[in-house]
Amino acid sequence: MSLWSPSPIFQKRLLRFRRLRRGWWSLWLLAALYLLTLMAEGVCNSAPLLLHHGGKWYFPFLRQYPACAFKEGGDAARADYPALFREGVFQGDFCLWPLFRNDPYRIVPQDELAPHLRELCQILPEPRVASLTLLPDLTIAKATGLESLLPPGTPAPALKGRAVGDLWLLPQTLEEKLAPRWQGKAAPAWELPLTPLPHSPLPAVLLVFPEASPREGGRTSLRIRAMASTDGPLARPQQWSFTPGTPLPLRRQESYQTLPAPLQEAIQQGRTSLAASPDSNSWGKTLSLEHGTYKVLVEREPLRFPFRPLPGHPMGLDNAGRDVFARIFYGLRIALNFGMLLVLFSLAGGTFAGILQGYRGGWTDLLGQRLTEIWSALPFLYVMILMGSLYGSSFLLLLLCYGLFNWIGISHYMRAETLRLRRLPYVDAARCLGLSGWQIAFRHILPNALVPLITLFPFSLVGAIGSLAALDYLGFGLPAPTPSLGELLAQAQAERSAWWLTLYPSLALFLVMLLGVFLGEGIRNAFDPKQQQRLQ
Repeated sequence: MSLWSPSPIFQKRLLRFRRLRRGWWSLWLLAALYLLTLMAEGVCNSAPLLLHHGGKWYFPFLRQYPACAFKEGGDAARADYPALFREGVFQGDFCLWPLFRNDPYRIVPQDELAPHLRELCQILPEPRVASLTLLPDLTIAKATGLESLLPPGTPAPALKGRAVGDLWLLPQTLEEKLAPRWQGKAAPAWELPLTPLPHSPLPAVLLVFPEASPREGGRTSLRIRAMASTDGPLARPQQWSFTPGTPLPLRRQESYQTLPAPLQEAIQQGRTSLAASPDSNSWGKTLSLEHGTYKVLVEREPLRFPFRPLPGHPMGLDNAGRDVFARIFYGLRIALNFGMLLVLFSLAGGTFAGILQGYRGGWTDLLGQRLTEIWSALPFLYVMILMGSLYGSSFLLLLLCYGLFNWIGISHYMRAETLRLRRLPYVDAARCLGLSGWQIAFRHILPNALVPLITLFPFSLVGAIGSLAALDYLGFGLPAPTPSLGELLAQAQAERSAWWLTLYPSLALFLVMLLGVFLGEGIRNAFDPKQQQRLQ
């Protein structure tokens, strides 16, 4: 049986696989994604595909050009094409850009993000506090700061010598509460809300009694604070976040629209002032209204990485200011290439070792099994750390270390399949024809033993991709700044508030592994021999 002429059984299995829609479409989606990532430079790149400037044609995505080639006075460093495009250097020139204008290594400059920085607006109510000195008969000996409790422009009334009970409605247990303080005993801090009487010139207040320490001889006076009791949305500090150029905040728009007109005008004035002066990052103003005095603060959002998704960067930026979508796209190419190469090498090594042990048998099989058991007992992670510390992290080193351990499981399947096939009649017929052992093993046994290889291929690919992501997550994988899904997930652990670093890399890894599992499930069901059995 030839490797290149499929048997009727194989054709029947292929037809059965095509009927399994989930596995069939997973195969095409995975293949399309792999081909798309192989063309990553033409799909996702910060350099144009084709550029005509100054009467010359340039191919920036194939060759690096210095900035001085396009701009007078430019340096000899690699040209930043998006920055040159914003400066108008390529105005009027033919420029063919890729679909996504980002690459995984470009750090987005601050001036490109400045128009997208939000404006944080705060309204802080000024504290309205007065100081009262009480005598044992609950008369006021001294009162200061009464103006803060009253509307702006209202003169402070004279309260010296007046009883507290003439101003506010007092609880009956007040004297019992204050008795330990007059006696000089220790007392904890205490707050007492009071409602004003109809003829009182003062509003509702909150009396704050500080913690009292023991004092011999008792006390002749108590100094307390009277805080204005304010209800409504302006009783506490309020904050809103605005996108530049929009009249309403991103959230809590209803509460913002209920603000008094002077406060809304002050917020818009501060936003306009910040937009007119790019060098200024904050603006403040104090307003006195009927209900009190408020401080309006408008600040520009500080620029820090990682940065949230914005136009041009739909998946945000990582902790170094690089585009997350570009790093995921290029990281998928590296992961798929790593998985493909690792699985091919592992299948080749495991197939050779398994067929050699299964066909030769005897001492060859016994010695091979013992060596395989000893080799599989070696700690892979320790070997990986040791090799990385000696030779440094690299793609080839990871491929080599994984390949040295990943063939063991496949060899067991191929050995068992070879042990079963070598006893069949067509193998005896091949020996009678005078064929050598290698010809029998690789021209007759191997084509009939492809079922375990084909079935294990998708699952091995998924395992290789997951293993690379796990090593990158732990810091033992590819060297920085190589784009990697595991490295983005490690950033997400350090930056818990950057939800885009958790969502998009996890989703990309999940989808790729899910397609691989669906593909493996479809192949396994198509090649399952039990489906051909029928009860008579």
